Amino acid sequence: MKEVYATEMAVTGPSEEMPAEGMSARGAATIIKDELLLDGNPLMNLATFVTTYLEPEAEEIMRVGSRINIIDQDEYPQSAEIHRRCVNMVGKLWHAETDENGNVCGSATVGSSEAIMLAGLAMKFRWRAERKAKGLPVDRWPNMVFGSNVQCCWHKMCRFFDIEMREADVSEDSLVLTAERAKPLIDEYTMGVGAILGSTFNGEFEDIKGINDMIEELNREKGWNVALHVDAASGGFIAPFTTPDLVWDFQLSQVVSINTSGHKFGLTTAGLGWVAFKNNEVCPEDLFETVDYLGGSQRSIGINFSKPASQILCQYYQLIRLGKEGYSSLLRNQNANAQHMRNELAATGIFEIVDKGDMPLVAFKMMDPIKAGFTLYDLQAFLSARGWTMPAYRCPKGAENLVIMRAVIKQNLSRNMVHMLINTIKEGIEFYASHPTHLLHPKNEDLLDKLGGIPEEMRDDQTQAEAKAVDKPPEPPTKHLGRPKLSRSESSRALHSASHNVVTELVGGNAKRILSFNTPKPVC
Repeated sequence: MKEVYATEMAVTGPSEEMPAEGMSARGAATIIKDELLLDGNPLMNLATFVTTYLEPEAEEIMRVGSRINIIDQDEYPQSAEIHRRCVNMVGKLWHAETDENGNVCGSATVGSSEAIMLAGLAMKFRWRAERKAKGLPVDRWPNMVFGSNVQCCWHKMCRFFDIEMREADVSEDSLVLTAERAKPLIDEYTMGVGAILGSTFNGEFEDIKGINDMIEELNREKGWNVALHVDAASGGFIAPFTTPDLVWDFQLSQVVSINTSGHKFGLTTAGLGWVAFKNNEVCPEDLFETVDYLGGSQRSIGINFSKPASQILCQYYQLIRLGKEGYSSLLRNQNANAQHMRNELAATGIFEIVDKGDMPLVAFKMMDPIKAGFTLYDLQAFLSARGWTMPAYRCPKGAENLVIMRAVIKQNLSRNMVHMLINTIKEGIEFYASHPTHLLHPKNEDLLDKLGGIPEEMRDDQTQAEAKAVDKPPEPPTKHLGRPKLSRSESSRALHSASHNVVTELVGGNAKRILSFNTPKPVC
């Protein structure tokens, strides 16, 4: 066989259009594999909640499932049977009711996004039917109440399906929805409240029971039927194993639906979610569709149609491979490693932990970035240059001035790897202690304002030249903290330039990757 780099593949550039002629299978695969080498290392990606490690046996099961269209129950009846078993296993973890055949009402979905949309539609259909039955108007959009800390799929659900969003602000000392914050937003047009078991921002479990009891009391007083959905995208595969006595699920009177992400702590790869309903009565018939053009008559629930069985088969593998004790053991180790990281970060005297230890996630803020001499955005850049992905971001509405950093401790992040991460963070602290111009990172403008602009001693020749080149005449300098203050436009131009100099030194001349942090990204 001809050496692959001696073929046409070696002189073929990136494809923007479909080529006129093809190439060998080996050549095409080599091009793609070479490009993927430029991606980050999944083991060092602590930003994502998504599982990045599978046993070889699970990968083989997924390969087999990639050729199975799970919607075609007539051709693949056993795959459909495995799907039914998974729904029952997951739903029973949450104390869902079963029908006369012993089945839980629910379905696999494409992530928690589709699951939340299905749950939202179910609420809307029930709300509309109940009001029509009572002779009440339905010409106005229903509303949904949730905290500003929700994942972005909640906003999509409301926009796509004509539902008014009512967001309760969080605060720096409480980054979650509470019963007290939700109650003033509820009225007769409220179809439901969304509560989170495991916030994207700091991993905190909201007080689901407290919110449930508040809704129950309101419904009793007002004669309403406001429902409660639990977004357990992360916590649905955590709480049953780490805090089995916590009451948050279908044991509560107002909880009608729950979602989780199989691809997070359910330990499958990206693309799998689950939605379960308390019983068949709360799942409207309008959510179901029956078709007969794939063979026999087939009834399904979902927004998507065709999809491979890979993730569902992988979920079944993990459920029977690990069992309850296996999931519990993994989470014990993950939580132990997360706590070790919290202890090490707190010991620096620079960071303050802001997560509540509800899940294997470490979230922290800086106690005093001015005194420390750097911000979390700077630390993010330093870690990225060394292969680690850890996001720094502003908190949601009500706590916008709080910037935190997050690390998700997944099952394959060993104590040894946690030690290496902590050592890299400590290297970053030392690096920034000797590089004062790091404060000119493009995201640090607010901190620079507190400093009174760019201090004279922190400017190099290029920075000063950039500042002087601004078209707008410079404003008269003012004194602030004993240093000259630049105008906003001058500050912005100069800090971007100086930041480039520092980042270039940091990554040995290749600043492109770090400067990509200048583009704001949603926390989703």
